[in-house]
Amino acid sequence: MTIFTNARLIDPEAMTDEIGWLRVEGPMIAERGTGKPPMGESIDCGGLCLAPGIVDLGVKVSEPGERHKESFASAGRAAAAGGVTTMITRPDTMNAIDSPEVLEFVQRRAASDAVVKVKHMSALTKGREGREMVEIGFMRDAGAVAFTDCDHVVADTKVLQRALTYAKSTGALVIGHPQEPGLSNGAAATSGKFAALRGLPAVSPMAERMGLDRDLALIEMTNVSYHFDQITTARALPALERAKQNGFDVTAGVSIHHLTLNELDVGNYRTFFKVKPPLRSEDDRLAMVEAVASGLIDVISSMHTPQDEESKRLPFEEAASGAVALETLLPAAMRLYHAGQLTLPELFRAMALNPAKRLGLASGRLVEGAPADLVLFDPDAPFVMDRFTLKSKSKNTPFDGAKMQGKVKGTWVDGMRVFEG
Repeated sequence: MTIFTNARLIDPEAMTDEIGWLRVEGPMIAERGTGKPPMGESIDCGGLCLAPGIVDLGVKVSEPGERHKESFASAGRAAAAGGVTTMITRPDTMNAIDSPEVLEFVQRRAASDAVVKVKHMSALTKGREGREMVEIGFMRDAGAVAFTDCDHVVADTKVLQRALTYAKSTGALVIGHPQEPGLSNGAAATSGKFAALRGLPAVSPMAERMGLDRDLALIEMTNVSYHFDQITTARALPALERAKQNGFDVTAGVSIHHLTLNELDVGNYRTFFKVKPPLRSEDDRLAMVEAVASGLIDVISSMHTPQDEESKRLPFEEAASGAVALETLLPAAMRLYHAGQLTLPELFRAMALNPAKRLGLASGRLVEGAPADLVLFDPDAPFVMDRFTLKSKSKNTPFDGAKMQGKVKGTWVDGMRVFEG
């Protein structure tokens, strides 16, 4: 038994932020309160924030195929250091996670190597090639929590319609990347004055809206459970809102980079800022923050994408997309808290509660009977980000050298401490 005393309890379900105590028995939360704590072995939190561990939907771990970029062991350490207690991993590996055998391999590797919980998504089509759907029923039975081809948009509408119909019949969740693949092919920036001045190949924000509209039509046709991995433009929000009002089983996410950075951060062709979709305008960024606050966008994720030095030390349009973010997700989110744009309960609703609910997991809560997956953090602790201190194998963070606030002091998974800061 462990009692966390003098803690600032962040409850994303009740949307409260109050000083209290929390008692943990074994792997579960036993009770909590705001008065005098019960007797027993205790941890004095010193008024720091105690919140449900982050459930990070959309983490890339580069096993199998590119273990030099990120392994389950290194990703697990990075997650624990960032307050992430559950990683939901993407299938965009080499080879893709598209068969029960590959899924079993990553499950075994994650169970033996990672210090945090790991759940796995399966590819939607074989090889993520958009031609033939995977055995969705078999993959669900083998433990896949969702199905996605990640940023490889299924261009053949008939193939996608069949896959969504089959997913609906098995109760599977499909995760899609809203993008019109023809327009976005080869793009490195968002179209506009800045991209034109920099001479960068660009894509209109309308490509996201067009991809969203197509997928929403197929969702209406098949009634499938669907999650959009990243909504990044204001033009996509009205269609998303209508879909929710019409009762479709639709949720949406956004990456922490699109909430805290904009297209101007690319500056002098800094490839660590090259992500997919490309960074948007400041107006789009603010619209995404407002959408998270209102609940229109449900999930904030790191979209952790490790890339080695060789793939980033290239001209901007040729460099690989993506950034590591398991360790920077929480301090980057604190930028929104300190700016007065989102409260801590709102942030943890999007980073812990909603992704857990969408995947049917019991975590993401501070209630009796919930798993004791917890993060203790100081939201005000200042530091300068040094990418070489990151626990990820790859160091491609856009926040290198940035002044940040928010440090994780401890992470617990099923009541066991896995990180001490």
